[in-house]
Amino acid sequence: MRLKKDSSEQKLRGAYYTPLQLADAMVELFASQNISTVLEPSCGDGVFLDALQNLNLLNKVDKLTAVEIEPDEADKVRDRYSEFEQIEVCTEDFFDFYNRVLGKEQYDLILGNPPYIRYQYLKESQREMQSQILTSHGMKANKLINAWVAFIVACVQLLSEKGKIAFVIPAEILQVAYAEDLRLYLANNLAKITLITFEQLVFPDIEQEVVVFIGEKDEEEKGIRIIEMNNLSGFAQLDLSQNGFQKLQHVKEKWTKYFVNAEEMSLIQELRADKRFAQFSEYGIINVGITTGNNGYFSITEETSEQYQLSEVTLPLIGRSSHAHGIYFTAQDWEKNKIAGKRARLISFPEIPYDEYPAKHKEYISLGEANGEHEGYKCSIRERWYIVPSVWVPDAFFLRRNNFYPKFVLNKCDAVSTDTMHRMKFNDGVDPENVLLAYYNSISFAFTEICGRSYGGGVLEILPGEMGNILLPKVERIDPALRDKLLAHIDAIVRNDEDIELALDVVDKELLVDTLGIDPEICRKCRAIWKKMQTRRLGRG
Repeated sequence: MRLKKDSSEQKLRGAYYTPLQLADAMVELFASQNISTVLEPSCGDGVFLDALQNLNLLNKVDKLTAVEIEPDEADKVRDRYSEFEQIEVCTEDFFDFYNRVLGKEQYDLILGNPPYIRYQYLKESQREMQSQILTSHGMKANKLINAWVAFIVACVQLLSEKGKIAFVIPAEILQVAYAEDLRLYLANNLAKITLITFEQLVFPDIEQEVVVFIGEKDEEEKGIRIIEMNNLSGFAQLDLSQNGFQKLQHVKEKWTKYFVNAEEMSLIQELRADKRFAQFSEYGIINVGITTGNNGYFSITEETSEQYQLSEVTLPLIGRSSHAHGIYFTAQDWEKNKIAGKRARLISFPEIPYDEYPAKHKEYISLGEANGEHEGYKCSIRERWYIVPSVWVPDAFFLRRNNFYPKFVLNKCDAVSTDTMHRMKFNDGVDPENVLLAYYNSISFAFTEICGRSYGGGVLEILPGEMGNILLPKVERIDPALRDKLLAHIDAIVRNDEDIELALDVVDKELLVDTLGIDPEICRKCRAIWKKMQTRRLGRG
């Protein structure tokens, strides 16, 4: 979790204690069920034991095991609950505990808030243990994986035949790439998965969005469901015995797609199989934009360019969303950005001996070194820190982080972009105008939300591979006159900052329905999916 105020001790321990109100609500979900054995794998200050006590459930449990790595915290919990003979508090690393009891102990309920420890903060022994837990269950282990992932895998292994697990975990489980193996593992090992999300942040002073993950073992697979709440008060009306599960696909795809209902999910699957559509990736190569290592240094204004006589070693730059005025980035757009004082040039120093550089170029390089611009990681690992690699002119750009929707923009002035945008080079034989038009419709916008991820603050982030999965209608045989008319209409709406739905209305009807023969009801349903997922995302802004 990211703290508003830095705390190195908490970062090292991954200890962010659960509010009692949340612990009470989670425990109450299981109050009426027959629970004999309970495990709290990272008990911290004992808040989940307090919740069990508040609901008079401790005396109904035959055995409760609490594990805590911090001796002081473990002693406090042990002292507070010393009168309960069925409670055992173990002062040890949970990974060591797991190794000790695996195959010997099983639990009807495992609940808690596992530590959120990044790989770099783990001890070497913990890294090895985490890797062993993951790889032994067919999962990859790498430096991106947080400790909570291994906690979940280990705890699922410790569940009894019809055991249940309830954890507070980062909402990252829904969408991040490093948790894709975990999603598949949970799909393969649990009969029911319930994810409870919150519109409001539920941890004081912590900026990361969390979900309550509930997994249940059973003989019959029910699937997955996502329950959206405004805040913790919604728990009072929640009944775990209610249905609403969707069939769970045993794949690594993001779980954000389950925010749509079963009917909408069926439509999404039908469209993916529809031969009238293709993925973005089928039309060309999609890469991140240029990684300069220091955009503030290499992206410059016209004033800086003139001061250091850099124009001959710069390329036109489309730097961010505000630089893209329409669905084409033209020489006129670039000139407008330059006049407005935007960072409209990207420096690309040549691979020639440094002695051959003009004096003014050396002066700018020296200025960067005096200001420590060369000390950033990306710059520091280069043979010559001021020469940016992988500079090439793409055919089109796609915004990486977006508010209402991502713009897809054709490159009409040999511009380049930094990694704030993705760049695309079309395959031979592909008509760029056809692909441009194919993006601006309700179906492709729905898939954009499904394929992307909520980055935080309501922002939609899309990585190159996710952009490649967006579905586009095939428009290879479109009448050029109709295509040009529609593109001009879209461009005018975008340039005038009008409601993009005005463009979607026209393209849906004249391209999808009238030209390609797509059922207008499909367009309507996809528009609803797009708006629903967009509204949910923006509500977290």
